[in-house]
Formats: sequence, C-alpha cells, structure tokens
Amino acid sequence: MFVDEVSIVVKAGRGGDGVCSFRREMFVPRGGPDGGDGGNGGNVLFTASHRLTTLLDLRYQKHYEAEDGRPGGGSNCTGRRGKDVNVTLPVGTVVYDENTGELLADLVADGDTATIAQGGKGGRGNSHFATSTNRVPTHFEQGTEGEERALRLELKLLADVGLVGYPNAGKSTLIAAISAARPKIADYPFTTLVPNLGVVQWGSDRSFVVADIPGLIAGAHEGKGLGFQFLRHIERTSFLLHLIDVSEWAADDPVASFEVMRKELESYDASLAARPFAVVATKIDVAGDGSRLKALQAYCKRRRHTCLPISAATREGLTDLITFVGQQVDHLRTIACETKS
Repeated sequence: MFVDEVSIVVKAGRGGDGVCSFRREMFVPRGGPDGGDGGNGGNVLFTASHRLTTLLDLRYQKHYEAEDGRPGGGSNCTGRRGKDVNVTLPVGTVVYDENTGELLADLVADGDTATIAQGGKGGRGNSHFATSTNRVPTHFEQGTEGEERALRLELKLLADVGLVGYPNAGKSTLIAAISAARPKIADYPFTTLVPNLGVVQWGSDRSFVVADIPGLIAGAHEGKGLGFQFLRHIERTSFLLHLIDVSEWAADDPVASFEVMRKELESYDASLAARPFAVVATKIDVAGDGSRLKALQAYCKRRRHTCLPISAATREGLTDLITFVGQQVDHLRTIACETKS
C-alpha cells in the first residue's frame, strides 16, 4: 500500500534530576557536597533512507517516545543519558509541525538526518551550589521536560520529469514503454491510484526519473478527482510533460484539455505553471484523420511550445521523446549545479 501523508506524535525524553548528596567517609572531615548531575533526555531523530518508498509503517505506529535521562548519583556521578529514538523515513519526506504549520525538516537525500524533538536537560546536583558562605548546599535542580510535537509528514517523490494529463491520456502506458515500471493499465478512467516512478535510460550512461501521477480533471486543485491528493509529487520535478490524447475517440478537445491542465497547475501552485514543459500528443496510431493532432500542433506552434507526437503502443516517436527530455534534464541539472556553486 502506498501512503504519502500521516500524522504522528513524538516526545523526547525528560532530563534526569540532579541529587543532593554529601561525602561521608571515615577520616575525611568536611567532606562537602558531591551530588551528581542528571543525564540529558534522549532526542527524537528522523533519518531518510532510499530503502523505504512509503509512510505505511507510521500509519500503524503513531507515537514515538525517547528514553528519559537517569538521575545523578553521589560521588559526583552523572546520570546516564537517555537513548535516542531514530525513525527511518523515505527520501523526499517533508516534516511539518501539525499545530503551527512550521517546516521542521526536508529530507531530500539518503542519510539526511534531522533532530525533530530535543531531549530535556539534566538537572545539576548540589555540588554546583557550594560557595564560601554556603558549604552545605541542599539545593539541586530537577531535569527539564523533553519537547513533544504533533507532526504531519508528507512524502514528495523525487523525480526529474512529471507526467501530467487527463485520465486515460496514456501516462501509465508511456512510463511502462520507456522504463521498467509496470503500473496498472486499463481502458477506464483513474486506473492509476498511486504515483509511479520509472527510471529511463538514454544515451550510453545517462538516465532520468519520471513520475506518473493520477489523472487531473477540471477542479483538481479544489480536491476533485485524485489529482489534488497527488499533485505534491510533481512539486520537486524540474520538467513537465503534458500528455494530450489525440485519438479519434477522445471526448475532449485537445487544446481545451491542455489549457485546463495549465490552469489547474497554476491554481495549485504558480511555480508549477512556470516550470519548463513540453506537450506530448499521445495515441497517434489511432488518430483517425489527424485533425485533432494538427489542431494541437498548430496551437503549440503559435504559442512556441514544443509538441512531440508519440504512440506508446507502437513505440513511434519514443526515441525522439527520450532524447529530447534527456537533453532538457541534463541542461536543468547543469543550471542547478551552477546556481548552488
């Protein structure tokens, strides 16, 4: 089961108390205070791992609590520190504070680690409070409480290219044709119920990752259909492919379909609409007289959009598509590296 959003509660450990203690040894006059400090409470950590692909485990275990610190002891002995709790999450997980909406962590690489809840501090023992005028201090500190947070976790898939289109536009068929991904394919709407990832090889030693999300419909940004639930998975993509069905039996006008998709992306997140993209005319093997394809190509030419006609079933146009997208992804990666440096 694919789960990409969960709410959990985490609590760091409480700090151990300091103690009040005095040396009581034979032949040691005026032994003085020797109360040790309490140990710090354990932290709650999140670590990203490429071994996980879903937040399913966190749906069934919603509470994580680190160990409390131990109290101090005599002879200036410090209490043992509480053990940390390290929760492993899929790469691409974003952590928000459930109550304030604050972004706490964005785990985008394998091994990324963030401290989400800080353990409480151990209290000081009475040996810290001895002075020239108070040689027998009885005061000591109690440990502080660890942080407790209600969290909302979102998984945003990491992909270079996002496939966007109406239900049955051919997204799943395309990703199955150009990668080893095997999504569900059928002749009825919304066969894709979860996002799919596929690695596409191109050139001699290069590749890029494609994300296929459930089909969009008008009003998806308001929660209609399934698109709103999964649009977050193309937020990290650097390039978008708008798939338009130009087959003779498609119900929607191809130009109108494209414009609706652009409006939905802009309504959901304006930065998505500003991202580089290309238009892919699908199912050209059953395009009939070709009038729908010609109308879409003419529209794209006027707007200076790249339009790539393909048939995933017959593999017509796939080589040109893969080469074009691979070049665009390489170019965007180069720009990103230059920006970081």
